[in-house]
Amino acid sequence: MAVGTHIRTYFNGAWHDGDVPIMKAADHGSWLGSGVFDGARMVNGLVPDLDLHCARVNRSAEALMLTPTVSTDDMVAIIRDGLSAYGPGDAVYIRPMYWGVDGDSTAIVPAPDSTAFAICLEQIPMAPPEASVTLGYTRFRRPTLENAVVNAKAGCLYPNNARMLRDVRARGFQNALVADAIGNVAESATANVFMVRDGEVFTPVANGTFLAGITRARHLANMRADGITAHECVLDFADFEQADEVFLTGNMSKITPVTGIEDRSYQVGPVTRRLRDMYWDWAASAG
Repeated sequence: MAVGTHIRTYFNGAWHDGDVPIMKAADHGSWLGSGVFDGARMVNGLVPDLDLHCARVNRSAEALMLTPTVSTDDMVAIIRDGLSAYGPGDAVYIRPMYWGVDGDSTAIVPAPDSTAFAICLEQIPMAPPEASVTLGYTRFRRPTLENAVVNAKAGCLYPNNARMLRDVRARGFQNALVADAIGNVAESATANVFMVRDGEVFTPVANGTFLAGITRARHLANMRADGITAHECVLDFADFEQADEVFLTGNMSKITPVTGIEDRSYQVGPVTRRLRDMYWDWAASAG
């Protein structure tokens, strides 16, 4: 499923132009869902936290009982080589992927020594600075480690996110504010969530029901380095109703202001704007 343009595919040790077929119908990943991926970004020639994204896709593979076949350093080098075909002003989504090829004697468990690897580079523009989103509540919740592989960035988790999005879009909202298994706020359907109250920032504590993202961690580090008080704690929906600002963080857009949750409206406030500037200042300084 291509959502961008100028796609390049790394498969079987070489770069190919275009959206190249890489998975067979009988592969474990296409049949039984043993696929993981990660997402990094190149923006204005900068590739923030690329090494962390590459390391995480290897951890995700292990969580799905797959054996990663490419080291973090080698993956970074392959990606940088592939990015050389793009211009410095091109915004590129970087997606390394693993999936199972064979299964064990039951077919259900992926054979750990039969893992395929690919990278997809896809030119996708960054959202404009004025972009924002509205959130609605959904009855669908984030699973726990006991009933889903929530410790991986795995494709098999995303049908649940799709249900959340369809649920709230039917009522006119763009994204969902999602609860964990016991009813506390976990994240949105597509990204981690933060709120601001009285100048301090709050985000749901990582409790194993959602992926505490690399971009989330980077914003927290930037805030603390700048003297902004940031709390990772248990939050419920009533806390968000009392917030002054709300925003989402994730690799695709880095930071997205929330302008409404159900019938409550929010400003695109000074903390959200400050954090966006801080992120790109950090990215430029990190090279």
